[in-house]
Order: sequence, then C-alpha cells, then structure tokens
Amino acid sequence: MARLVRDVRAAALAWMCIAIIPFCGMVGGGVDIARMYIAKTRLQHACDAGALAGRKQMGSGTWGSDDLTAANRFFNANYRTGAYGTNALTREFTENAGKVTGSASATVPMTLMRVLGRKQETLSVSCDAEMRLPNTDIMFVLDNTGSMNERPSGDTQTKLQSLKVAVKCFYEIVARLDTDANCTTGTPSGGTGNQVQIRFGFVPYATNVNVGGLLKPEWLADTWPYQSRRGRWWDIDPSKAKAKTTKISVDGVPSLMCNDSTATLYKYNKFTESVSTTSYQWYPTGTKRTTHSEQLSNYTWNFNNGKSTCSTDQTVTDNEFTLTELEDPAAGDEWWDWRYSQFFQRVSALKNGSSFNTGLSAWIGNNGTKKPMNWDGCVEERATVKQASYSPIPAGARDLDLDSVPTAGDAGSLWGPLLPGMIYTRRDDAGNFTMSDRYNRDTPKDGSVYGCPLAAKKLQSWPDAGLFGGYVDSMTAGPNTYHDIGLSWGGRLMSAGDNNGNGGLFASENKYTPQGGEIDRHMIFMTDGDTCTDSSNYQAYGIAWYDRRQTDSGTVPSEGCTNNGVLTQQVNARTTAVCNAIKNKNITLWVITFGYVDPTTVTRLTACATSGRYYSANNAAEIQATFASIANQISQLRLTQ
Repeated sequence: MARLVRDVRAAALAWMCIAIIPFCGMVGGGVDIARMYIAKTRLQHACDAGALAGRKQMGSGTWGSDDLTAANRFFNANYRTGAYGTNALTREFTENAGKVTGSASATVPMTLMRVLGRKQETLSVSCDAEMRLPNTDIMFVLDNTGSMNERPSGDTQTKLQSLKVAVKCFYEIVARLDTDANCTTGTPSGGTGNQVQIRFGFVPYATNVNVGGLLKPEWLADTWPYQSRRGRWWDIDPSKAKAKTTKISVDGVPSLMCNDSTATLYKYNKFTESVSTTSYQWYPTGTKRTTHSEQLSNYTWNFNNGKSTCSTDQTVTDNEFTLTELEDPAAGDEWWDWRYSQFFQRVSALKNGSSFNTGLSAWIGNNGTKKPMNWDGCVEERATVKQASYSPIPAGARDLDLDSVPTAGDAGSLWGPLLPGMIYTRRDDAGNFTMSDRYNRDTPKDGSVYGCPLAAKKLQSWPDAGLFGGYVDSMTAGPNTYHDIGLSWGGRLMSAGDNNGNGGLFASENKYTPQGGEIDRHMIFMTDGDTCTDSSNYQAYGIAWYDRRQTDSGTVPSEGCTNNGVLTQQVNARTTAVCNAIKNKNITLWVITFGYVDPTTVTRLTACATSGRYYSANNAAEIQATFASIANQISQLRLTQ
C-alpha cells in the first residue's frame, strides 16, 4: 500500500477524472451565458418594439385595448415563444401620462451548468416609450374676422367657437395637459416635463393686429399722421391790445349833475351810447378779427365851477385777433372752427418710460374741448412702397421686413398707434369722401370702420391649461380680412434673426432655449376664407381711401373680395411675399382653410404653405381633426429607454 501511494504512474488519468466536473461547469457556463446574453438582448428589443408600437398606435388618444394589442403583436414578432430554449415567457404593457411602460421576463434552462447546481436562470427587462417633442415653438395666426361668427351648415356652433375647441385640443395633444374642451382625442395628463421647451404664441388678426403691448416704447413714433381735424383759434393776447384815452367835456352842466348816471340819463355825454363792434374776414380764407370797444360807465368826473364844465377821460380799445391753427391752444384763446385734413398729431404721451400709458388727450373735442382717447394696442405699419409684386421684397417695404429692428432717428422704421378717437373723415357737400380740406364748426359723421382684435402673445410656455383656454376663449370676431398683416406679425414674433444672425425683434428669446438648445419652429395659419377689404376700413395702413399707402396715389382705392379690387389685389400680393419670407426662415408653415373658399384662394394658400402642409376643413368635427392631425405630425415619437 505504501508503494502504491508513492507510485505516480497513471496519475494523470485520475486527476482528469476529478477535474472533468469543474471543467464542464466552466465550459457550460460560457455556453449558457452566451445563450442568456442573446436571449436577453432579443427580449429587450422585443420589449422596446412593443412599447414603441403601443405608443404609436395610441397617438394623441388614450390607452386602450387596440394599443395593447399592437404592443403585444410587435413583441411577439420580435421574440417568439421558446426562442433560445427559453420558457415561462411573460410580458406586460401599461400607460401613464402618455408614457407606455413595458416589462418582460423569460426563463432560460441551463445545460452544462447543471453540474454546478444551476438548473435555470430568469431574465427580466423593462422599456418605455413616450411621445416627446423636441424644443418646439408654435405660433397660431388665427382669423378673427366677422365671417368667423357664421355657423357652418349642420353645426351647432359658429366657426370661431369651433376654432377655439380645436386650438385647445391641439394644446392637449402637444402640451399633454387637459383643458375644458371636449376633445375626441381623450383626456391627457402629466404634461411634458422639464426636459423639453414647448412654447405657444398667438396673433389673432382681422383688419389689423394688436401688438402694441409687446413693443418697446422707442419703437413707436412720437408723431403720426391721421385723417383728423385741427382747431382754428382766435389768438387772444391782451398785450397786443391798442388802447387810446380821449378827453371828454360838456359845458353848462350843474355840479350836482356831473356824474356818471346823470350824464347817461340826460345824454350830456355824447359817448354814452353803447359802442362795441367786431368785424371778421370769414373762413376759410379769413384769418383776422378786429374788435372796437369804448368804456361806457364808471368814469371819473371832474367839475369846473368857473365854466360849469363837466369832464372825464374815456378809454377806447381796438384789438386785432389772429385766427390760427393750433394743436395746443393757450389759455384764453377762443375756438372758432375746424379744418379737416391729414395732420401729424403728437402721440408721445402714450410712452411712459419702459412701458405705455393706455391713452392720451388732444384738443379735438367738440366745441374746441380737450378729448381723451384710449389706445387698445393696435398699430399702424411702418414705411412701405406701392408695387404690383413683392418678389423680391423691395428695401423700401419696411412693413414686409420680418427682422429689422427700429432705430432712433429713422422715422420709416417706426410704428404708429391706431387711434380711432383721432379720426375724423371729411366729406363734400353731397356727403361723399373728399380729399379736399374742409372747414366746419360741426362734427360730421365718421365714415371709417374700425376693430381691434385680442392682444397678441409672444412665444411663451403655458403650463396652466386654464390660462391657455381662457386666452383662447377671449377671441372675438371683427371686421374684414387682411391676411398679410396677421402673417407679418406672426413672422416677426417668431423670428430669430435673418440668415446672418442679425435683427429679429425678439431674437434673444427665440434663437435658442435658455440652455442653448435648438428649436423647431411651426406656424399654424388658419383662415375661413378669401381676402376681403374695404377702403373705409381704418386698418394697419390708415384709411385706404384717404391715406393710399398701399395703392397708387392717382387711384382711388377700390375694395373687394377674393381677387377683385385694387386694394384686395395688394393684400394678396403682400400675403404671398410674407408667406415666402416666413418659409425662408426655416419655419414650417401650416395653412388651414375653414369652410368654402374660392378656388383661386385655395391655389394661393396652398402655395403659401410649406409643401404638403395645406389642409381644409368644412365643419367643427373636421377642424378639430385637422388640428389634431397637425399636432400629431409635429410631435415626434422618441424612445426614452
């Protein structure tokens, strides 16, 4: 036995028998771990595919059985039962606040690792997918004209009411917050979190836009031309009076009768008769008024006993008044009449440091009184030119420039306040509009039509669905349809500057997020129809019949709708130019028409939109579906894990 113990011949075989067990475990472990890795990778892929498919199927709606079916179907397509020898396969998909979360597990039976006592391993994975936007700016340019108060056939609400619901439902899809609207897309919750910046802006428009509250005071002119009136006043200056003293004496007057009352009674004083005259040179050419007056009472009488002479000094005053046109009359000046024409009126009183006052006053009230007037925020456009086409936009058309910032001393770069209280149109004797100046002491009926829509909003976050909905509900329908002014201000409020990084009224807010992130930009332009103008509208270029800033000075502006009328054709040409300018700024321009529009308008607005981004809707259901479709297209599906 001792020799056997010491004998090492054939020992390798014994040790090999002993080592075969751990060796099988090591080799088997490698094989089984490789199987586990492949199985888990495929399981993760299947989970991700299911979550993504379920979220995509869910779209802007709420989680339901169809969405769960889609998730399971895509899971099964990527991981079949029994793959890689697995068994006990489980999967589950749920949704919360717009995020679809999934989990899956499978059991992998061990092979060679059984020799080490490991019979099986359970693999578990998790996944989620949500509809997450990139940093996104969305500007609504919305038609608030009078026709939006019409009700489409078969609908129970007006077009404006349907639009309000559609915009709120759009917000629900993108912002994932619930408004008071009854949306067909379900009830969202949870918001978008703080990982992404989503901002909404608004430009309600009709004949003009209400952007005054967004501008800096230095961007507004100090004086502005208005079709108005200016008072003509008698310049009463006591220092200009010419007084003369004359000695008056009467002989043979008893001393007791040498007094004021007796002299008047007995006519001893030849100047006691009333003498006070006024002569005029009548308007419109007259500019002078002369008065002559003599003192008739309260004389200081002197009696000369030797001659029985009663005497006094009489003052005779002659004064000449000048009839002068005055914007600010002095105290004591006497109002005479009005000259009706175009006048530059001072509007600098609207400025109050870094903000604005809500109104001002001017000496244009009835009978020469000072008239207070409010400013609601609508503005007149800056310098422009008159052309048949604006492709390319000429340098002089500052109104079509979306990027340039007003500069001090450059009057053509400034805007002016729309002040209906300042407007007085003039008419000839037959009651028709006239370009000729008119003189009148009365106040004729104003022939202009004015309306100012809801104040526009810069791009901003709206974390409160109630505030968003409250703003939308405040929109009201106004006068006629001038698409160009709505689109121009929509572009200005979105602009991050020109292609060289210059300009942009609010470029510092729009260029990047506060963290320096890139921003996707979208404008949604909704109108219920054709361009429709009226030369009596008091709009962003004044009153077209009088001011003629858009049309040739030799042509009386003619109004019309669709394609008819000089003024309407001008608005259409400017609209086309602005559409192209917006698209050239890397802004996706979505265009929606609501209700019937003329085929030529459809052609024009289709060209206005970014390619493939023109839509039409005919009733409340379609307008909501259209806005929802755009919201879903703007939203980009992102796999978050």
